[in-house]
Amino acid sequence: MTPTVATQELTRLFATGKTFFAAIDKITFALSPGEFTAIMGPSGSGKSTFMNIVGCLDRATSGSYALDGIDVATLSSDELADLRRNKLGFVFQQYNLLPRTSALENAELPMMYATVGARERRARARRALLDVGLDESHHLSNPHELSGGQQQRVAIARALVNNPSLILADEPTGALDSKTSAEIMKLFLRLNRERSMTILMVTHELDVARYSQRIVSFLDGHVVRDEPVAPAVVAGAS
Repeated sequence: MTPTVATQELTRLFATGKTFFAAIDKITFALSPGEFTAIMGPSGSGKSTFMNIVGCLDRATSGSYALDGIDVATLSSDELADLRRNKLGFVFQQYNLLPRTSALENAELPMMYATVGARERRARARRALLDVGLDESHHLSNPHELSGGQQQRVAIARALVNNPSLILADEPTGALDSKTSAEIMKLFLRLNRERSMTILMVTHELDVARYSQRIVSFLDGHVVRDEPVAPAVVAGAS
């Protein structure tokens, strides 16, 4: 089976004056289809740099990265944009919703760039919102009319509408209280279990990371730990 994400000796250098430092240094990593993995590490550990490369928002200095078997380094800027649109769904800490646009229209946005027809866009967005637990009474609400947890559900629906190969979640509970965080993580867990969604999530909270199947810890640009989450903990999260 082809891994959804496969990196080999992945390195990203940044210049500091006349010298360079490695934000990530020779990272070899694989994420299988249907896997839910959390990345942890302190600030400056390299986890955000790694996620930017996996999300095709940045390019590695050396090493290789393949998404669904596609060598990302060989792609042009336009091809990378197509890859992001068709194979990746993004969920951010601050939701990144358009403020004067309804939940339904926010969920439609990725399909507009994919040239999906208006009727199909509306139907798929409505299904995605229902799938993440937002009934029709919320579909025409603008973000300021929704709670933080509801806004994050809209963001997750938006990430799902193009049926991506991979969901990238960057601190998805960072702006939420503990109760709402648990609700959002149970939603991710359900999507992973029922729809076999492949999810790669950055978090600094161990309680959040334990909803995943595997925790990969970064430190100073290296992977220092890669271990499965105890099955009892995963079962207890449902």
